[in-house]
Amino acid sequence: MSDALRIALVGNPNCGKTSLFNHLTGTRQKVANYAGVTVERKVGQFTLPSGKAVRVLDLPGTYSLDATSPDEEITRDVVQGKIAEEGHQDAFLCVVDATNLKLHLGLVMEMIELGRPVLLVLNMMDEARRRGMQINTQKLSQRLGIPVVETVAVRNAGIENLMGALDAQTYRTPNVELSDINLSGSNHEKIEQILKDVVVFVEHEDKRSDFLDKIFLHPVLGLISLAVMMFIIFQAVFAWAAPFMDGIETFFGWLGEVVGEHIAHPLLNSLVVDGIIAGAGGVVVFLPQIIILFFFILVLEESGYLPRAAFLLDKLMFKAGLSGRAFIPLLSSFACAIPGIMATRSISDPRDRLTTILVAPLMTCSARLPVYALLISAFIPEQTVWGVLNLQGLVLFGLYMAGIVSALAVATVIKIFQKDKSQHALLMELPSYRFPDLKSVWIGLLDRAKIFLKRVGGIIFALSILLWFLCTFPQPPEGATLPDIDYSLAGMLGHLMQPIFAPLGFNWQICIALIPAMAAREVVVAALGTVYALSATDEDAMSQGLASLISSDGSLGWSLATGLSLLVWFIYAPHCLATLATVKRETGSMKTVGFMTIYLFGLAYLMSFLTYQIASHYFG
Repeated sequence: MSDALRIALVGNPNCGKTSLFNHLTGTRQKVANYAGVTVERKVGQFTLPSGKAVRVLDLPGTYSLDATSPDEEITRDVVQGKIAEEGHQDAFLCVVDATNLKLHLGLVMEMIELGRPVLLVLNMMDEARRRGMQINTQKLSQRLGIPVVETVAVRNAGIENLMGALDAQTYRTPNVELSDINLSGSNHEKIEQILKDVVVFVEHEDKRSDFLDKIFLHPVLGLISLAVMMFIIFQAVFAWAAPFMDGIETFFGWLGEVVGEHIAHPLLNSLVVDGIIAGAGGVVVFLPQIIILFFFILVLEESGYLPRAAFLLDKLMFKAGLSGRAFIPLLSSFACAIPGIMATRSISDPRDRLTTILVAPLMTCSARLPVYALLISAFIPEQTVWGVLNLQGLVLFGLYMAGIVSALAVATVIKIFQKDKSQHALLMELPSYRFPDLKSVWIGLLDRAKIFLKRVGGIIFALSILLWFLCTFPQPPEGATLPDIDYSLAGMLGHLMQPIFAPLGFNWQICIALIPAMAAREVVVAALGTVYALSATDEDAMSQGLASLISSDGSLGWSLATGLSLLVWFIYAPHCLATLATVKRETGSMKTVGFMTIYLFGLAYLMSFLTYQIASHYFG
């Protein structure tokens, strides 16, 4: 696409820029990192009605080119042409929220002063009209000296006009003289003059937003609403996903049987059926739960609710040494700690940012979900409580809450030992409530599914084969009486580690699975599947699913205390080398990485020990 039209989207956070990007590119987009930094670059392609190819870059949101964070620096450097890998941009599409022109036009004025080819995209025009705003776009174009296009990105309205404007190359370098009006003073004063001339406000009370804010921003009702929403999410993760998970489990069981019948060599049969199919299938089965979790997160993000939750929790989080701005990075960490840690770049205070980074891994990421789902289905009965609540969903909710409470507790301890006791006010824009852009939600779900399946096809697939090899060789000596795996390299290592983890109730099979889990937490499910498939000594045991096999009533079952102890272990243990590498890149400090690793493993061991000892005492 060397001859493609190159454009970049620029705008404030919450202006609808990403929705516009998704409607233009659909699924023809990819995400990567800029060289040497953790800031993401999102690039897509689309074709204009004339057949002209377009390469579009979605730049990180920023309020100003006077950058105060790494992601804002990327936007500034691309606009100024300082990043060689992005090259020359033919045009910049400045996306602004029509309901908040006073704030958003500040960035547009900075773009005009740089003299870059600009096309102003006036987004959310439907919301502006609903609020009684009348915007004369022709006058606005004259005053700014640049072309203006109206859009409603979430409804795909105005996209054809935008593409027509790109086809006609109406974007242009701003006029030196701002058209037919003489503007003087600061940019703020210029914006005031422009708005006075081009916008007519008809007094129209926004009853919808006022009503919702009275609930979601209320100090009591707001917290109750947030708790209820989170509770519903975790109930849905189990209840909605069950039939899909059963179907996937049945498919992989059938696939293993069919493929196994055609492989006569016992070692090769074991590799394919027990190593590859059982390993991959044991993780893919949890894809429906992960998609459901991401669906809710994306809907909350698209609706404009998340900044309000950050505002609501600011006082509570401040008492724990965090700020309301930490809420969104921590919520992102429920999906994955890596983007959550990267999102802390929006926190300007170094002290608050470091504390948020240190506690982000305590949020229950989606990689833990397969482990939780396996152990909950094995040890927690599938029954309803009070006639409506799913007990397994309640336990999952409890695990998520345990991570949140632990994060607040750790942040409080860090605050006590910090020398800087200064306070920092939370200033943030609350975007308009809006109906979620279903296309953006769908694209987001596809991206997450691809990332998850790529992990299964890449690192988990490779580790499953490696683990099978370690569990299979060397072969047992003649006259061996124990299962073959006991004589393998993995079996020997597991038996060596068991005395260390015995106080936690972990057997040697669990010890084996904890090692590859350092690469990715969800690998522990595939690892346990491989280990127990090779540990089984009879056909009945081999035919059981992993959850049935390890349950208290299973043929190779664990005690309830062991199951609960392992659940608690995964609340805290830093089983993710990629997360630790991200912390190193974001902080530039190995001391921070070392401190995080030690305190998380220490907490994991202590809390699992207490759980096992207490559960053993009460449940036997």
